[in-house]
Amino acid sequence: MGVNQTREAIAEVFEEVADALETGSFGKKIRVGLTILGSEHGPKELVEGAELAQRQNPDIEVVVIGGGAENQLEIVEAGDEKEAHAKMDEMLLKGTLDSAVTMHYNFPIGVSTVGRVVTPAKGREMFLATTTGTSATERVPAMMRNTIYGIAVAKACGKSCPTVGILNIDGARQAERALKKLQEGGYPLHLAESARADGGVVMRGNDLLMGVPDIMVHDSLTGNVLMKVFSAYTSGGSYESAGYGYGPGVSEDYDRIICIISRASGAPVIAGAIRFAADCARGKLPEKVKAEFALARKAGWDPIIKSLRSSAVPKKEEAEREAVAPPKKPVADAIPGVEVMQLEDAVSVLWRANIYAESGMGCTGPIVMVAPEDKEKALEILKQKEYL
Repeated sequence: MGVNQTREAIAEVFEEVADALETGSFGKKIRVGLTILGSEHGPKELVEGAELAQRQNPDIEVVVIGGGAENQLEIVEAGDEKEAHAKMDEMLLKGTLDSAVTMHYNFPIGVSTVGRVVTPAKGREMFLATTTGTSATERVPAMMRNTIYGIAVAKACGKSCPTVGILNIDGARQAERALKKLQEGGYPLHLAESARADGGVVMRGNDLLMGVPDIMVHDSLTGNVLMKVFSAYTSGGSYESAGYGYGPGVSEDYDRIICIISRASGAPVIAGAIRFAADCARGKLPEKVKAEFALARKAGWDPIIKSLRSSAVPKKEEAEREAVAPPKKPVADAIPGVEVMQLEDAVSVLWRANIYAESGMGCTGPIVMVAPEDKEKALEILKQKEYL
């Protein structure tokens, strides 16, 4: 290390010490990026949330990505949402951000978000697993994955033994039986008891309002509605004023921490989402996810999931599933309209036509993601094969 580098390092240490003495927060700050373009309330509202988070949390350093609102925070200029997402992804990849908060972001199939709300009856925090995205293309296996995702997020946020409840929706009883098999196999699962007189792990509306379990398990579409209600029930719906947002995208192989807010999220939710993103980063969420899946697999995860899957698809589709992917390329354009149960088949059809594609989940439903130069041909093929 040269003389100048040594001086810079010493100066940085003294600056950190001085900052810690002033704020009472010691240790490295968590850098959280926030894209501010695309909100129904304008960039100014998001900046207000960022500044609120910065004031409330001296251990966080917020980096604003976008433009159109004056602020005293670090800012990375971006002209539109697409550029903002690209810069956010690049900074996460390089490690100059520890986590990020954004909206209208497409996750691949297998990744879904775990929300965090404050329940109205007793003010208890509760994690909603999950709120956007698709963990799996079949309902009960998806709910099983949602359970593991929720546990990992709760543990990253400091809950060492989170309790799990299953919302009383289609598939709840199947999920309950499967989770109990996993528990019998040795997975350390802590099931909550409903506050209703008949008890049980299947939760009712009262349990939602009271925040009985630490983690409420359901499908993503239900979770999305619940997030809207919990976030905006005091404001009439157009302004989300409570909670922590839709949460981080989670999957066994997903190594980034990207938390989702909606276009209706107001400054209080923005501040909460930034805190949530920082908690996930400090709690090493990706490592927590891998650790939970390792425990689940030791307890018999794979055969349990296999037993839940629907009957095999036709041989023609099986052949298409075995298609080899063409060379990977950036996929910036989305094709909506494919049924979620046919999504992977549609991708395979494009692969067989030498078009690189990926499956994903947009804000309005399943999407096939392709490169801009391939979109026209991909649309033609998918229509011809009756996927659209």
